[in-house]
Amino acid sequence: MPKISSFLWFNNNAQEAVVFYATVFKDCKIHFSTPSMSAFEISGQVFQALNGGDYYKLNEAFSIFVECQDQTEVDLYWDKLTADGGEAGQCGWLKDKYGLSWQIIPKQLGEFMMGGDQAKSARVQAAMMKMNKIIVKDLETIYNAE
Repeated sequence: MPKISSFLWFNNNAQEAVVFYATVFKDCKIHFSTPSMSAFEISGQVFQALNGGDYYKLNEAFSIFVECQDQTEVDLYWDKLTADGGEAGQCGWLKDKYGLSWQIIPKQLGEFMMGGDQAKSARVQAAMMKMNKIIVKDLETIYNAE
C-alpha cells in the first residue's frame, strides 16, 4: 500500500515554517529538516516541505482542515496561525505568515450543518458566511432560535 503525504512548496523558508508549526501544534513531529527539504507530521498527517524558490506560490486551492473540539481550540489555533503577519479569511479560513491556508473549524459547525433541520442549517450557514473566525456560541444561538 502506498504512503501518501501532502507536499508544500515554499520559496526559501520551509525550515522556519516547520519549526513554527511545531510550536503551534503540540503533537507536531519533525522527521527531518535540511536547508532544502523537511518532513513533519501533525496529528498523524505527514507533510513534506520544500524550498523550491518563487516559481510556485501557496494559495487557497490547498488548505489544511483542523477540526477543533470547542471554541477554546478554535481561538488557540486561530490566534497562533494569524500571529505575526497571518491573515484572517472568511468562514474559518486563514493564511499563516508563510502563505499556507488553514481552515480552523469547530466540530459543532458540522453538527449544526448536518443536524437534520434544513431551516436551522441554512441559518447557520448564512451566519458562518459572515464570520471570519467561527464563533460557536453565535452559531449555537442561531441554530436554536425559533
